[in-house]
Amino acid sequence: MSEEPVNRQRRFLLGGAAASLAAVELAFMSSTAHAADAVPAARPRKLEPIRQIKAGELDVGYYEAGPADGIPVLLMHGYPYDIHSYAEVAPLLAARGCRVIVPHLRGHGTTRFLDSANPRSAQQAAVALDQIALLDALKIDRAVIVGYDWGARTGCIIAALWPERCIGLLSVNGYIMTNRPGNKLPLPAKVELGWWYQYYFATERGRLGLEANRRDIARILWTTNSPKWAYDDATFERTAASFDNPDYVQIVIHNYRWRLGLADGFAQYEEYEKRLAAFPTIKVPTITMDGDSDGVVPATDGKAYAAKFTGPRTHLVVNAGHNVPQETPQVFADAVWKLVSAT
Repeated sequence: MSEEPVNRQRRFLLGGAAASLAAVELAFMSSTAHAADAVPAARPRKLEPIRQIKAGELDVGYYEAGPADGIPVLLMHGYPYDIHSYAEVAPLLAARGCRVIVPHLRGHGTTRFLDSANPRSAQQAAVALDQIALLDALKIDRAVIVGYDWGARTGCIIAALWPERCIGLLSVNGYIMTNRPGNKLPLPAKVELGWWYQYYFATERGRLGLEANRRDIARILWTTNSPKWAYDDATFERTAASFDNPDYVQIVIHNYRWRLGLADGFAQYEEYEKRLAAFPTIKVPTITMDGDSDGVVPATDGKAYAAKFTGPRTHLVVNAGHNVPQETPQVFADAVWKLVSAT
């Protein structure tokens, strides 16, 4: 999941407001949208068919919709979720003429490693490089980059390190980069409580628990992450099938242990991690977004990390929890469209 809210303030007490997207007026995105509009019917929409493409060290499973010559939009999910966070957003954007790409991140769904000997790394640079490889494989030079949770971190990394590949960025919870030194410091007890699963996963008992109880853990997190989201069993099971990926446990465990400094990274990513450790600025047009009932990262006015965005930026607070695109798809799709239409 996303970086700790206290850590974000600790790292970026920078003050000031970033410039607005002058050509992008988003007043229509008030809190009038209700999370309930994302609750699907008894048979929730599935994103299918799933395509497969070799990209970097992966055989990536992804959903694609919209015209092949449309402006590309890359939609990235988080943990513990999958591509179906965008089950309603993707068709809304495709209907407006976007070429929509929704990949299963490593360790999820039908995405597989091409070489069984490759390390099951989930450090931030590895996940971001997957998406650069995917864009290359699809022959996409530039795209609107969109994400929440793991996907937001990946989006920020792409926008910071490869701005030439990024038309614009939508990042839920703002500027997210892993701060490994900062993650060694204690947070207030109430905040630490919310990160129980990270500390659980740091233990062998937690690894075994994730192996045995991946669905139960995910359901608890869905409920606490988005306390107002009235999802049903069919909606949960549609996503939970993605957790049966053979690399799921290794990927999740490495991601959280690496963040806490309890697992080493891998040499091929060291150059990128050094650059990210400097917390580079993002200059592409950006929308940052918070859910007003987010149980992971409480909503803010976005000013704490404003200086990390040197290009035009708009910050929004919407009526949703942590899984913003699935809880309020129309509002989310409208925000993405504003980035697309501003090109």
